[in-house]
Amino acid sequence: MKIFSVIAAILIIAFCFSFSLQQSKDYNNLYEGAVNDLDKQLSLLLTTIKKTGIATEEDREQIRKEIRSCRLSMKGVDFWFRYFEPVMYRKINGPLPVEWENEVFEKFEPPYRREGAGLTLAEQYLEEENISKDSLSALIRSSVEALATFRADSITQNLGSYHHFFLANRLYLLNLAALYTTGFECPDTGSVIPELRSMLKDVKEIYHRFDEAFPSMPLSTEYLAQYNKAIDFANNQPADFSLFDHFTFIKDHINPLFRMNQQFITRYGVVTKNYNDYSLNNNCNSIFDKALYVPQNTKGIFSLIEDEKLLKEIKQTGKLLFYDPILSANNQRSCVSCHKPAEFFTDTTQSTSLRFDRQQHLERNTPTLINAIYNHLIMLDGKHISLQDQVKDVTRNVEEMNSNEAEMLKKILSCKEYKDAFKKFLKYTPEEKEVTLSHIVSAITYYYADFSRHSAPFDDAMNHKQDIAPEAKRGFNLFMSKAQCATCHFVPMFNGVKPPYIGSEFEVIGVPEDSGFHKLSPDKGRYKVNPAHETMNAFRTGTLRNIAFTKPYMHNGVFQTLEQVIDMYDAGGGAGKKLHVANQTLASDSLKLSAAEKKELIAFMHSLNEKIIFEAPPAALPRSGNKELNSRKTGGEY
Repeated sequence: MKIFSVIAAILIIAFCFSFSLQQSKDYNNLYEGAVNDLDKQLSLLLTTIKKTGIATEEDREQIRKEIRSCRLSMKGVDFWFRYFEPVMYRKINGPLPVEWENEVFEKFEPPYRREGAGLTLAEQYLEEENISKDSLSALIRSSVEALATFRADSITQNLGSYHHFFLANRLYLLNLAALYTTGFECPDTGSVIPELRSMLKDVKEIYHRFDEAFPSMPLSTEYLAQYNKAIDFANNQPADFSLFDHFTFIKDHINPLFRMNQQFITRYGVVTKNYNDYSLNNNCNSIFDKALYVPQNTKGIFSLIEDEKLLKEIKQTGKLLFYDPILSANNQRSCVSCHKPAEFFTDTTQSTSLRFDRQQHLERNTPTLINAIYNHLIMLDGKHISLQDQVKDVTRNVEEMNSNEAEMLKKILSCKEYKDAFKKFLKYTPEEKEVTLSHIVSAITYYYADFSRHSAPFDDAMNHKQDIAPEAKRGFNLFMSKAQCATCHFVPMFNGVKPPYIGSEFEVIGVPEDSGFHKLSPDKGRYKVNPAHETMNAFRTGTLRNIAFTKPYMHNGVFQTLEQVIDMYDAGGGAGKKLHVANQTLASDSLKLSAAEKKELIAFMHSLNEKIIFEAPPAALPRSGNKELNSRKTGGEY
């Protein structure tokens, strides 16, 4: 009997193993079939282009129809493709012909030219004049060639593990909130919601096959029920993306799904080897939580310190330094000279601040430091990769503080309070044998970073803590659709950092030199850091949080009101205002926003005003052994 029992047990195990292999194979087959379907659709499109041509509008319309069929097939693999190989994905559905933003690698190597191709660019190309069959076909052939990457063993082997699934699903959910309903990479806005519905359906099948293949790490019944509700919601909404209720879709469906997926990542011990996950926080359970992603190290050289009491001392020292003109060559200019804390760490009184010489003004408007920590690249031109580098640059810049490291350290350490503090902090930076400028600037960044941790009414509404006015909700829905704001200002920080939140985007919108649009601003922007045709006059997309308090607006402070800013975008930027902007990334056509819609947009932006409590300035600055330094004023003189 024992022998029969053993044999039966072996047979059961073998059957279960065989069944498991079959389910895993079904999951892999779903992926392979979806890739083959896209390949087939792209090949048919190439044949149509070759046979039909592009001479007449009827010919072009036929090609558009086939492109849209290809796009639906592409949505069936987007879940995997965008996570597995986002650079190659741009060959299938690149939003721009050329991109220079190279994700997190910019922190380790210079940006490089990346050419896009695929369906979005092909559809846009059909609207241009003097188009050629060869150029159109080349965009599609690049897509076909890119598919080889997604068939490679280095990619498909990931399907044999559950880890990739939950991480890819996280990116998918983030994109449902930030990209898929905005038209960011879908030139035909009439296709945005149909494509969304198709994708939701396709991913449901991916979920089903995954649960069969990995029964010990399944999606929960609660998750699947919530996902079905999301599908029902999308199917019952208008097909016009300008009428789609983006607010409710994200609040009641996508954000709860994100929370559950994050819990799966923790519960199942999911690990990553993909740079897509570089800055995302596995322990954050809401898209609208400031802990969602971590692009900047606010502690700098003090990174190893976790003791709250010691960190509080560092922050207090940083505050003193922020207000202390001892950092400047003439002891009259401090960080507060331009970044006034009570004005949301910017300067609302002038378009651009005074230069060190007290005669001329700086070229650019003072950007707010609040939420600056949520950028991977710092400064409007992306000159720096860290907050600490930015502070060092300002203190040494001849137009700003005009000092140098040796002089700053000598003066700062002449103050007993500073010297004692940094002598204590030095013990916690064992790689350094003496106090350096890195210690100084790290204390400063740790101080002001704390003001970026606050939420806004919009966040609280998304997290079901309170509601916002109907006007603000309508403004958000406009923001995500007709007004096209969300194609540059991405959820949730409403800056240029989009999922998976590992890089900062730059845009060319044709900002004028004056409010009358008589001339384009001469500031070359990103071009100064990375010279290229595409980067001329490009600037990093800043956050819209607290925008009501951070006037004047644009890199040169040319506009005093939000109404002026919206009017510029509504007109189609500088090009729409008849300025010559050869590389403008903003569409030059008018958005045709009504006066009521503009007010609703502003109502939404006001819901992004964060509940920040600002501190009083230091009562006094540390005394120096050099009596000449003791006449300096808190905050400086100009």
